[in-house]
Amino acid sequence: MPVSRPDLFLLPRPTRISSLGGRLTLDRDTTVRALPGAEPAAGLLRSLVGRPAGLPLAPSPDGRIVLALDDRLGGLGEEGYGLTVGPEALQLRAAHPTGLLRGVQTIRQLLPAEALSGGARGVGSWEAPCVEITDVPDRPWRGAMLDVARRFQPIGFVRRYVDLMALHKLNVLHLHLTDDQGWRMPVDAYPRLISVGSRRAGSQQGPTGPDGARFDTEPHEGSYTKAELRGLVRYAAERGITVVPEIEMPGHVRAALAAYPELGNHPGRELDVWTRWGVCDTILGVHEGVFDFCRAVLDEVMDVFPSPYIHIGGEECPTTEWEDSPAARERAAALGLAGPAELHGWFLGRIGAFLVERGRTPLGWVENGTDLPPEFTVMTWRDPSHARAAARRGHQVVAAHHRATYLDYAQSGDPAEPVAQPGAPVSLHTVHGYEPAPEDWPRAERARVLGTQAQVWTEYARTPEEIDYLAFPRLCALADRSWSGGRGDWPGFVERLRHHTARLDALGVRYRPLDALSLATGTHVSPSTAPSSGTARPRS
Repeated sequence: MPVSRPDLFLLPRPTRISSLGGRLTLDRDTTVRALPGAEPAAGLLRSLVGRPAGLPLAPSPDGRIVLALDDRLGGLGEEGYGLTVGPEALQLRAAHPTGLLRGVQTIRQLLPAEALSGGARGVGSWEAPCVEITDVPDRPWRGAMLDVARRFQPIGFVRRYVDLMALHKLNVLHLHLTDDQGWRMPVDAYPRLISVGSRRAGSQQGPTGPDGARFDTEPHEGSYTKAELRGLVRYAAERGITVVPEIEMPGHVRAALAAYPELGNHPGRELDVWTRWGVCDTILGVHEGVFDFCRAVLDEVMDVFPSPYIHIGGEECPTTEWEDSPAARERAAALGLAGPAELHGWFLGRIGAFLVERGRTPLGWVENGTDLPPEFTVMTWRDPSHARAAARRGHQVVAAHHRATYLDYAQSGDPAEPVAQPGAPVSLHTVHGYEPAPEDWPRAERARVLGTQAQVWTEYARTPEEIDYLAFPRLCALADRSWSGGRGDWPGFVERLRHHTARLDALGVRYRPLDALSLATGTHVSPSTAPSSGTARPRS
């Protein structure tokens, strides 16, 4: 039924919601009954609801808040849940523990925004509207990519980002750990990846202009410990989020080659960690020592990240060095390839097969939808039609067209917007209108689209505050549409978002304010309206 009460303006929009009338009061005497298997959700409830609201929410066999696993809700899938709030009790049920975690986030949003901040613990009691909700996500992959390679961010900020993702029921953190400009994860077998590869001498300032690029001379460095990354994985899992690591290859590896030049096509050449943005033409060689390196790195990555998916990049790999390398040309000829350019697919095929042997699914960016081996799950970014091409070929697909999901573009045409990637703005309306698998596709092809995700590349986002500004509220739009599916409801979303900003305020999110420019409507991205792949901006 339509919901007109502001206290029921939830984001993302639930599948079904009915107001029951009345209110439930939660106070310091309110207790929680967690049935077997529901204990993790009860712990999350105490952490995210009880602690900031100043409520103990102690365990009790007679608790008025009941969390339960219920096999009868199996039709709601792994993340679906049912929530009933009455004037005397609250009951949250799901067939799987992850569904209970999603329901906890809904409970958070049913309380006043002030209860989220931890700044009003002396209030003593809070009210939630009586409501009945049945909620199921449209797609199983609803992600957010965070680039910590170009601009290192402290682990505390990454955890906070996870918390904000969880509030919006996003479930995949794609962590971009390596690139030309920095390597952020330690690898015991290759210590120079951190001692050399995690530090660059300066950074390009703004986009390259007609007079060339400008650079500062301020060193930029940073890396995580394995303990920090393992802790992040646990922290995210407690919130129902999988952390998918990305280790770039065979391109976007300048930082690795600065540390270990012998991995390149010119082993004696000394390189620095790149200070420029864009696509670097320095790539890995194709000799066996390179594959020993890749396997050793990925073994250590898999030891830290239990994700079923391991992302190995694969995109924007100029093959000029291979074409100029006698060793690469000889290898291509020995393999019966038409030329060195075809070494790209061969390289990724070898690494993909290695990951499959280890029980993982290789994940990579594609340039046209059909350029990765069949065992890969693919991320399409250049053109919406590539998602369909990949699905038609049999790939599982995460559709992430850059003109709808790359949040490093400006949010509006306002000259006061911060420096952003060159190109037309990606508006809030465009993000909310993005359809990763349009309804006019054949059912089998639509079924292969796992979902979508937003990207925050950080060439021009130096600080947590700047990342907040780029990500929000556009990440709210992607979360709403990817959970709710369908054709979307822009006016309804805007109304809910206006109320949702109070929650963002309570959590200290430095989002772009809503105004006429940020709420302007435009053409949605679809296969018929998107630019061709030839006009796509390289994501770097």
